[in-house]
Amino acid sequence: MRQSPARHLAAEALGHTLPRVQPEDPAARLLLFGIRQLGAHGLGDAATAHAFVTAFGKGFRRPLLLLRTLMAEMSATSTGPIQIAPWCCARMTASEGALLDLIALVERDSERARFLLSDLLGLRRVDGVLATANALAAAFADAGMPVEV
Repeated sequence: MRQSPARHLAAEALGHTLPRVQPEDPAARLLLFGIRQLGAHGLGDAATAHAFVTAFGKGFRRPLLLLRTLMAEMSATSTGPIQIAPWCCARMTASEGALLDLIALVERDSERARFLLSDLLGLRRVDGVLATANALAAAFADAGMPVEV
């Protein structure tokens, strides 16, 4: 059965807007959920706090605080919008993918993470935001949930 031309164009547009599937890694999926919720509903989003309490138990505060800090810093310093998809979307935007990639590799390849973050924010100097991303990655790893993409 052939797909209609309109449906084919819609699927192609979706592929450009949401080019990557969500990662299988539970830590990366939790982080993506938090990014989407905080981006859509603000830094005090209760659903994100609940998800972090559920995942990390008593140690939820450090990763949650660092994610909130990262989101606030990116919002304050970015030269343009950072696209995020709704929390229920099974695919990711290029911006979400880049953010997950840089958090996953910041501890072992900081220069590559710096370039990804620089592209994402549209800035050359991203040292402060990169330090927060590194602390967030360390918080996830210290809690037994290293982010892997």
